[in-house]
Amino acid sequence: MSQAFQAGDQAFQAGDLVLLSDRKGRQYLVRLVPGKLFHTHAGSVSHDSLIGANEGTQMRTTRNAELTVWRPTLQDYALKMRRGAQVIYPKDSAAILMLADIYPGAKVLESGVGSGGLSLCLLRAGAEVVGYEIREDFAAQARQNVTDFMGTQAEQHYEVQVRDCYEGIQADCLDRIILDLAEPWHVVPHAVSALRSGGMLAAYTPSIMQAKHLREACSSKTWGQAQTTEILHRNWHIDKEAVRPEHRMIGHTGFITTVRRLSADA
Repeated sequence: MSQAFQAGDQAFQAGDLVLLSDRKGRQYLVRLVPGKLFHTHAGSVSHDSLIGANEGTQMRTTRNAELTVWRPTLQDYALKMRRGAQVIYPKDSAAILMLADIYPGAKVLESGVGSGGLSLCLLRAGAEVVGYEIREDFAAQARQNVTDFMGTQAEQHYEVQVRDCYEGIQADCLDRIILDLAEPWHVVPHAVSALRSGGMLAAYTPSIMQAKHLREACSSKTWGQAQTTEILHRNWHIDKEAVRPEHRMIGHTGFITTVRRLSADA
């Protein structure tokens, strides 16, 4: 069953993805198959004992270790799914949804699909997504990851083409163009004709110089409302009177640059 269409209080069924977590915070992504066993260093647990259980159930392994079973969140899945390329970190994916104003029914071109992590976020937000990816193996992995998490229902809203966005965009009247490419400025001339007036281009770039080159390419009178943002993520340790920032944080991962297409009549 698709993760996207499960009722929140529905018992686990064969074929469901589940997340098993132990007391030390280690997590394991498992698809339930009747008759199989999940093995860990702390013992095993049968899939049959999980099928029919409710989310939040605590189980005991054969070595009496405690495991809690959950439905994986999109963040859980994005960090643990199979990948051919590095995924955009959840903190940045979440920011892209807001900064690029992704909404239900938006026509979105995503180029540099990679393993499909950002595609999942766009689809969860209700967008209609066409992806361009130059590597067939990455394109296939992205399709599989989206289907594994969202089910075959997602296929009517998601298409991945093996195509180079630097060479052109075979679409028009797009609402959004989302880029995860090494040289996104090469896409800017194609984006001018592919985006509707008021449409938005957003690019994720690890280097500030990449963001600089993109901003320079969008400095003409065709574009407005340019901004570049970096997201830093820090958790806090809270245990009784011990309250402090965690020693580790997710610092720099990349920059998010957004610009909007001005009307040709302006």
